[in-house]
Amino acid sequence: MASPLIPNYGAGALSDVVPSIMAGLGVPGVSATVSLPEARKVCLLLVDGLGWPQLRAHPEDAPFLNSLAGNEITAGFPATTATSLTTIGTGVPSGTHGIVGYSFAASDDELINALSWGLHAGGRNEDFREKYVPEEFQPVETMFQRAADSGVCVRLATQRMFEGSGLTRAAFRGGDLDGVMALGDLAVSAVDALAGGDRAFCYAYHSELDLLGHVFGPGSRAWRFQLRQVDRLAQTIAEELPPDGMLVVTADHGMVAVGENDRIDFDGIPELRNGVRMLGGEPRVRHVYTQPGALTDVHAAWGSLVGEHAWMLTRDEAIAAGWFGPSVADYARGRIGDLVVAAQGNAAITRSKVESRLSALNGQHGSLTAEDQLIPLLTATAA
Repeated sequence: MASPLIPNYGAGALSDVVPSIMAGLGVPGVSATVSLPEARKVCLLLVDGLGWPQLRAHPEDAPFLNSLAGNEITAGFPATTATSLTTIGTGVPSGTHGIVGYSFAASDDELINALSWGLHAGGRNEDFREKYVPEEFQPVETMFQRAADSGVCVRLATQRMFEGSGLTRAAFRGGDLDGVMALGDLAVSAVDALAGGDRAFCYAYHSELDLLGHVFGPGSRAWRFQLRQVDRLAQTIAEELPPDGMLVVTADHGMVAVGENDRIDFDGIPELRNGVRMLGGEPRVRHVYTQPGALTDVHAAWGSLVGEHAWMLTRDEAIAAGWFGPSVADYARGRIGDLVVAAQGNAAITRSKVESRLSALNGQHGSLTAEDQLIPLLTATAA
């Protein structure tokens, strides 16, 4: 069995990127753990779903990005959008900020979907922003707050629909959100954010490459055509940088193409469901919450049925192995599954009935393979 790619926390993970940028901008109390060029005005462009292996496999579709200085880093675990965006905002791994997956236990009987900030897989229609107040559920002060408090002009250039969302409040409080509609005004917002002031930071977010990777698969024709647009977006921002400006390009995760024969259906295998109280996460990484006293039996059943397709550790083992970072906060510990299952190869643990749309997607991510974990960290400075 191959070894999992444990994120390189503290020396080359996504959690190191924003603190290193902020250290360069003179924000007190933070230090640089990855090397970046000096700049007083920085645009961080996060391209959702742009894995390093996928980028390097298509140089003809992204010539500008492939020409930039930089290399790969690791995303963090789980390698999924809600977790990684909160890592960007806070500068700490998931074990510290507590957004430990796409969906996870918010209580003994409730899974929260961190992207929608609602009850996972349907159910009661209520505002989770009141039940699980984002600023309390994710209590770590954001890097954006710290930067703004030190006098840095901080802007978020992201889709208008995300303004005021639970995840935005949890991950990005402290910055001024400039809601954008498409690539054109995303570029304008990023460029304008760096135009004034002595020190400026803009977080710019592009989501559609990830969407097409999920629907059509990473490396598909639609995905490659979208990558061309992303490449041009990055080049446009770089060409408009002020003299003391820098563009940093990274991503939240990579992606794996999942075929029909790669899917293990939890809803269709009774032996996998025995003793399981709740199932969180997503197809490439699962939080398995067991009934009292059932962990040993569940672990044995999953080991027999899924073991050759996944790395499988108990909560304590996963924490000790550093999957969620060097340490795990008390409030985050109970959100992690009693059993944590990270898929190998192209495997996916799906739910054909409860998560029918999610399970049917051709592209998936979250695990500890190079395809899930490796993301770019690229830079361009003003000419």
